[in-house]
Amino acid sequence: MNSLNSILIEGNMVREPLYRTTPKGTPVCTFSMASNRFFKQDASTEKEVSFFEVETWSKVADSCNNLGKKGRGVRVVGRLKQNRWTGDDGKQHSRITIVAEHVEFRPEFGRNSPTEKNDAARGKPASPNSRHADREENRIPEEDLAAAIF
Repeated sequence: MNSLNSILIEGNMVREPLYRTTPKGTPVCTFSMASNRFFKQDASTEKEVSFFEVETWSKVADSCNNLGKKGRGVRVVGRLKQNRWTGDDGKQHSRITIVAEHVEFRPEFGRNSPTEKNDAARGKPASPNSRHADREENRIPEEDLAAAIF
């Protein structure tokens, strides 16, 4: 019987997603995210920031590559994976990553230029940002995102 290994975490991407494929052609997308925790200590509110590496595969990887960008809010559901290796110095190392099975993107508000806001008001789709301009034909509309990820 497998033990329970499940995680749900919300935060923001702290770097651009890194997209690559395996030798067999399976898409893999990795990104880093930060999650904030606020707590009271004495009379003040303290902030604790934790950083996590996230790994996605197949259709979820394609979605993260197309929709993800630094600063974008995300909710990740997945499992923890521990990678172990021996370094060049002979020491044992390990790193825990999140293997995402589901990624949701928070809507982006207030980041559009005045022209894009006017186009949105008239029902025109917003133009892609420069990082994704060459992949516009592969972009998944946000209203279709749920179907693409699940």
